[in-house]
Amino acid sequence: MTLEILTPDKQIFEGTATSVSLPGALGSFEILDNHAPIISTLNDGKLTIRSKGSEDVFFIKGGVVEALDNKVTVLAEGIIHK
Repeated sequence: MTLEILTPDKQIFEGTATSVSLPGALGSFEILDNHAPIISTLNDGKLTIRSKGSEDVFFIKGGVVEALDNKVTVLAEGIIHK
């Protein structure tokens, strides 16, 4: 799937991923390849990107996520650190 992470200031990540774990408002959840369409609010917390044996971790400050047609877009209020 294609993943894009944006903040109001800049693009943080764009690329392919096999899964992404997110800090949802009702608890953490994971989006995998070919996930059903979803829109969710996000809390502050850890966002983990997994792709072909590698793992990247970001700490985001709230936001929203949308998954549609195997494209995941995360609009984060900010990135606390990587």
